[in-house]
Amino acid sequence: MSDDVQARIATAVNSADVLLFMKGTPLFPQCGFSSRAIAILEHLGVEYATIDVLQDPGIRQGIKEFSDWPTIPQLYVKGEFVGGSDIMMEMYEAGELAELLEEKGVPHA
Repeated sequence: MSDDVQARIATAVNSADVLLFMKGTPLFPQCGFSSRAIAILEHLGVEYATIDVLQDPGIRQGIKEFSDWPTIPQLYVKGEFVGGSDIMMEMYEAGELAELLEEKGVPHA
């Protein structure tokens, strides 16, 4: 991963309280996992930002190396990697994702 890509990812991760790297946009997710991740965030009523990795091949590959996680989507809360959609779903169902948002001071419903 180039230093430029790593710097852009680091800047993005620290620019929003909740950031989702996904395929597509919240209105038009391009995979089922990204769609599920958006549904979870919407259900939690949290404000979030997204980055469509399909628009930038460098970011698409670079985020996997940045997090050492092989799949997309990837959720970051206050700069901390949380996981992909499966982990998000498990945490959501257990109430742990809402707890994490509260611990990090991120407003949500």
